[in-house]
Amino acid sequence: MVRKITPSLEERQNLWRLLELAREEDLGSGDVTSAILPAALRAVGRFVARQPLVFCGGAMLEAIAVRYDGAIQTTLHCPEGLPVEAGAVLAEWAGPARGILAAERVALNFLQRLSGVATTTREYVEAAAGTGAAIYDTRKTTPGWRELEKYAVRVGGGLNHRKGLYDAVLVKDNHLAIMARAEGRDPLTAVGRELERIRPYLPEGAFIELEVDSLEQFGRALGLGVDIILLDNMTVEELAEAVRLRDAAGARGRVELEASGGITLANVRAVADTGVERIAVGALTHSAGAVDISLEVEVD
Repeated sequence: MVRKITPSLEERQNLWRLLELAREEDLGSGDVTSAILPAALRAVGRFVARQPLVFCGGAMLEAIAVRYDGAIQTTLHCPEGLPVEAGAVLAEWAGPARGILAAERVALNFLQRLSGVATTTREYVEAAAGTGAAIYDTRKTTPGWRELEKYAVRVGGGLNHRKGLYDAVLVKDNHLAIMARAEGRDPLTAVGRELERIRPYLPEGAFIELEVDSLEQFGRALGLGVDIILLDNMTVEELAEAVRLRDAAGARGRVELEASGGITLANVRAVADTGVERIAVGALTHSAGAVDISLEVEVD
C-alpha cells in the first residue's frame, strides 16, 4: 500500500518559482515550431514510464499544464510513490495541442528528476529494510530545488534531515577546527558550553547534532547533551562499537546515532545492521539520475 504524500505549501511555492524560471528560459517569446499546428487542434498526451521507477511529480503536473494553457486537463493514473514497470501510463494531458507540446519538455524535466530521486531513495530504503535504521537526505541538493528534492525523498520512503542552516544545529568538523583555534583549547568543551547557551533560543523542534570522526571524540560527545551524534566516515566496526558505548552509557533513547560519509547501495545494509538509528545519504539527491519518461501524443 502506498501512503498518500502531498507537497507542502513551501514545496508548492518552490515549484512555482522553478516553473517560472523554466518556462521563461524554454518558452521565451513563444513556441515558434508548434505555431505550425492549427490553433483549434486538440490532442491527448500520455506520460509513459520507459523503465521501472518510483513515480514522483504527478502532484505538480496540473500546475505545470495550467501555466502553459488553462484549457489543458490533467488526469493522474498513478499515485505518488508507486513503483511501476516500463510501459506504465503515469498521467495524461488533454487539451490544445500547441499548449501540450509547449509544456512537454519542462514537464518531463520535473518528472524525470523528481522520479529519479524517489527511485534512488526507494532503493536505499529497501536495502536497509527491517534493521530499524531510517534513510535521511542531506543539504547536498540542486541549488533552488531543495524543497522539491526533499519532497521526492519522502515520496521514495526516506526522511528529511534539516532543510537549511536555520532549523537545526549541526556542529561539523570545520566548526570544531575554528573553535579550537579561536579558543586555544579543546573545542568539544567550548562547543558544549556554547550549545547550552544557545539552546533556549533555538526554533521550536530544532535538534542539536554534533559530528565526530573517532570513538575518542564520540565518548566525550555523549556527555554534551546533544540530540544526535553524527559518526563521520567510520567503519562498520567503529559504528557498532559506538552503538555499544552509547547503550552502555544509558543514552539509548536520549541520543540517536547517525552514520554518514561514503554510504552506497553496496554497504548501506552493513551500516544499518550496526544498530544506528539514522543513515544520511548525500547520493539521494546529488547523484540520482533522471529516469526515462516520455510523452506520447496523439490527436484527440
